[in-house]
Amino acid sequence: MLRWVALILVLVLIALQMKLWNGNGGVHEVETLRAAVKKQGEDNDKLLQRNQALGADVDDLKHGEQAVEARARAELGLIKPGETFYQVVEKPGASQAPASAASTGSQ
Repeated sequence: MLRWVALILVLVLIALQMKLWNGNGGVHEVETLRAAVKKQGEDNDKLLQRNQALGADVDDLKHGEQAVEARARAELGLIKPGETFYQVVEKPGASQAPASAASTGSQ
């Protein structure tokens, strides 16, 4: 009788171990979820840094004329009264000459 009880307990132990390692909510699934949570945390940190940088840009644009002026100069070509505008124009064949020489030298 004692043998049967021991055999049943060993079978139950084996079944529980199989469920622990291979079943739904087992060790493998827990490790997968931990890795996903870690990756999501890293993504959240990157997005938080980006949001903070954007927030700083918004504050600069709201409270500082220098940031607005810098953006207007870079994106819209702002020129203030009293400033002189200079435009540098390259010769049409100057930028293509080295490229044609390089292609000729490689043949």
